[in-house]
Amino acid sequence: MSVRKNSRRMCLWLVGLAVTALFATACGGNESDTDTTTTVAEADDVSTTTTVAEADDVSTTTTVAEGEAPSTADSETTMPGEGVSVRMARGNWSAGYLQARIYHDLLEELGYDVTDPSDLELPPSSAYISMAEGEFDFWPNSWVQLHGVFLNGTLTDGTRVRDHVSTIGSEMIEAGLQGFLTNKSLVEEHGITTIDDILNSPELVAIYDAADTTPGDGIIQLLGCPTGWGCQVTIEETIQIAGWDNIEQIEVGTYDPLIAEAVARADDGKPFIVYSWTPSSYLTKLRPGDNVMWLALEESSVHDGSISPELDQRGAPAAIELDKCTADPCYLAFKASDILVAANNDFLANNPAAEKLLELVQISVVDVTLQNVRYDGGENTEEDVARHAAEWIAENREQVDEWLTEARAAA
Repeated sequence: MSVRKNSRRMCLWLVGLAVTALFATACGGNESDTDTTTTVAEADDVSTTTTVAEADDVSTTTTVAEGEAPSTADSETTMPGEGVSVRMARGNWSAGYLQARIYHDLLEELGYDVTDPSDLELPPSSAYISMAEGEFDFWPNSWVQLHGVFLNGTLTDGTRVRDHVSTIGSEMIEAGLQGFLTNKSLVEEHGITTIDDILNSPELVAIYDAADTTPGDGIIQLLGCPTGWGCQVTIEETIQIAGWDNIEQIEVGTYDPLIAEAVARADDGKPFIVYSWTPSSYLTKLRPGDNVMWLALEESSVHDGSISPELDQRGAPAAIELDKCTADPCYLAFKASDILVAANNDFLANNPAAEKLLELVQISVVDVTLQNVRYDGGENTEEDVARHAAEWIAENREQVDEWLTEARAAA
């Protein structure tokens, strides 16, 4: 089989996984009924329904000029952003690069002079404070159910970050399916149903511990999240709340080396527990139902908000097939998260056209997933990301022009 055909088969498999992610928790309501400017406290009520086109119709080969998206807009169209400089940032994980570039390009179509997304790449722990202090205007990488703890941060004047920053729109609702993965072979051999099964079994602890960088200490190393991410804080607090004293989260500064370690162990048949999420390309290498399984928790072990209320992960179990999760119902360590834009309130108030655009834009989790696969497959320069965004805009030109028309009308 050619590399191209093999890559496409992987992409199509991942499309199915992305669909699962969309319905990981209960969805309801009508999109038109959603208040598109929300605080974090309100965000859990935001809901939408996404319909995925047949996978074979998904195209990733549209040809456009690099970094450009052709527009049908009249040359005399008003440019409400003309003369206005916008400072944006993006998260320090590549799975969010496409979204950042799309918002950049669409704001420029309104005439705004927008900084390149790659100029300012931040972890959530510092991004929200910087946004609140006016150091930049917006970013499109807010994982609402994880980042509430950062929005509750306090500024030097005693106000909270959330007093100055709002989440806005419905970029990707419940798109962030996330949790722990472990070897499918071990699950089947030992009848593992939850991570609690592992941690309560001296035999299983010894098996996992033997593959760690510090074998024999009786502590399992969970390949987790970098410092500054909401998942890192959530995992640490989950360990405390669940009373797990024989597992620790480890990191090496960035996430990709941990995934590489997990993939190497999967290939070698060595035990591991690793955090991962959608939309991303990571699950083309760690494939639930194939070489790994989502690792469920006992419902009583899920983060209950008793340390940081903003990180309460309780809710309906994930709607994951039994052949992909170790238990039914499948309680993961996290709720599926909304991925939204966060913006400085003063910026929104002073730029109604930009505010309207940020409210309207929606991006398919399938499109992001497929782009992540391309990125991970070698199309990973800033020029590649700009081209991917331009292709997305071209493929969605009719919808994009409707958004731009509404944004201009709001000016």
